[in-house]
Amino acid sequence: MKQVHLRIDDELYNEINTYSSAIEQTMQDCIREAVAYYITDMKRKQREIRNSHFTFIDLFAGIGGMRVAFERVGGHCVYSSEWNKYSQQTYFANFGEQPEGDITQVDASAIPNHDILVAGFPCQPFSIAGVSKKNSLGRATGFEDKTQGTLFFDVCRILREKRPKAFMLENVKNLRSHDKGRTYQVILESLKELNYKVFDDILDGQIYVPQHRERILIVGFDQERYGEKIDFKFILEPNKKRPVIKDILEQDVDDKYTLSDKLWTYLQNYAAKHKAAGNGFGYGIAPPDGISRTISARYYKDGSEILIEQEGRNPRRLTPRECARLQGFPDSFRIPVSDTQAYKQFGNSVVVPLMEKVAELVVKKIEELDDTEKVRQRKMD
Repeated sequence: MKQVHLRIDDELYNEINTYSSAIEQTMQDCIREAVAYYITDMKRKQREIRNSHFTFIDLFAGIGGMRVAFERVGGHCVYSSEWNKYSQQTYFANFGEQPEGDITQVDASAIPNHDILVAGFPCQPFSIAGVSKKNSLGRATGFEDKTQGTLFFDVCRILREKRPKAFMLENVKNLRSHDKGRTYQVILESLKELNYKVFDDILDGQIYVPQHRERILIVGFDQERYGEKIDFKFILEPNKKRPVIKDILEQDVDDKYTLSDKLWTYLQNYAAKHKAAGNGFGYGIAPPDGISRTISARYYKDGSEILIEQEGRNPRRLTPRECARLQGFPDSFRIPVSDTQAYKQFGNSVVVPLMEKVAELVVKKIEELDDTEKVRQRKMD
């Protein structure tokens, strides 16, 4: 990372110092973000939407895996939001734009109009105490009552304000069972209350990358625009040649990725202890001609869930570039952060080609619905 030394007057210095203290951020980070936001804003003002079939926004954007997917099928991103500063750095390095920070502080009306809302929102439990009380009193509850105080609330308020043609949400498979199923029930009820026809499915990324990674996809289409007769199916065509672990491995790997004797001994003892207790916990050696376990944000700790065997040596963890490939990112994707942050970022990201295929289905359905609506309007005229 390069350094730039700035001279600023006392008044501006005091303003930055006061602001950085208030938000508990270093002055250096404040200035870096301010410059990035300025560049992003200038690009938005100067840029024309060219060769794009539709527009979308990228919420809880992470490092931009969903953006890569939607851009590949002809989309143009008009807005992004991500609060983590290291993810913002990676996003800026690859897209030349700084995502807006805390989405809870963003006025929904200030977000540009868009065709598709895209979000990989965090999973949080909802408080149903107030809702239960209202139900007992015979009073109606809305998504504001059910989702207030969660980040999913921000998805809902943006949907209500901007009414995009469709949305696509991504989350962990266990979202359906989270908080004994109550979380998912509230999510579906809130989306339907906003008058969107909702479809969902659990899909596994291993049909496109050598990784077992199940995620839930929730897709919705605007019934106020298209009516209630909307059908959608998650029909995906796998690659003719299933990818395997050896397809993503680098040839020359630094010794620093090889496990130390101490760590390797610990992992073996840990696995043996749990095996004796009848548990399935332990490290995982990824088969070269097979697929790996699911990579997670904790991979930076020891890499135990996905290890690569080495002849005559301790196994090694994946390199950040191999993690990027495991998630389907192209080799042109820049990794400007430390290995620790890179592991967290790719562990939290999405299987890009899987998201691309679903995005393609969503866009195709929107085109069909738009054509049907045009025919209906002509008949009415």
